[in-house]
Amino acid sequence: MKGFALVISVLLHPLLMCTYGCLLLFFGIHNTIYDYLTTAETKWRITFIVFIFSFLFPAINIYILYKLKRIPAITLSNQKDRTFPYIITALFYFGLFYLMYDISIWSVIKLSVLISGFAILLTAFINLKYKISAHMVGIGGLLGALISISSIIRFDMTPFYIVIIILAGLIGFSRLKLNEHKPSQVYVGFLLGLITQTALFFALQKITAT
Repeated sequence: MKGFALVISVLLHPLLMCTYGCLLLFFGIHNTIYDYLTTAETKWRITFIVFIFSFLFPAINIYILYKLKRIPAITLSNQKDRTFPYIITALFYFGLFYLMYDISIWSVIKLSVLISGFAILLTAFINLKYKISAHMVGIGGLLGALISISSIIRFDMTPFYIVIIILAGLIGFSRLKLNEHKPSQVYVGFLLGLITQTALFFALQKITAT
């Protein structure tokens, strides 16, 4: 079972959640004005840029820290090893938002990327005292982003919600099976991602609309 748990942890890594979110929004939603106004080529280009900044660059940074012996393992299992990589990762997300700011794409995607950066930064500071599950922050944030976005574009994402909740259960089981977290750390991580993404989304959406 630990092998299965490891596969789930890798495939549903928190750094991949923004990329998965883009794929869902760009290719899972049809028959909306957002879908019609964005070409397939643009969708793939944006998804690739998101993958580079939200996964590849942070992963390379963690690998460099590992090779420089700043961290003992790329899995960041030790609580004290997590804070600095998390802060750097948040900076990559803020950089991604800055890069996308003037690009003519859905504003809800830009907003979700910005909030993801804040969620990672918040996770980094919480980690100073409490080893919260970043995996659960990621999947909770994805669910929160879809809930927020669906209210804006008026598209029923109930099937997506169900799938994400099931995946969240698998991730939580995997993190516990690998002895990476306690149950409370799993629950708190999920709620942090969900609440941060939804609360900040509607707050910032209201501010930008005024």
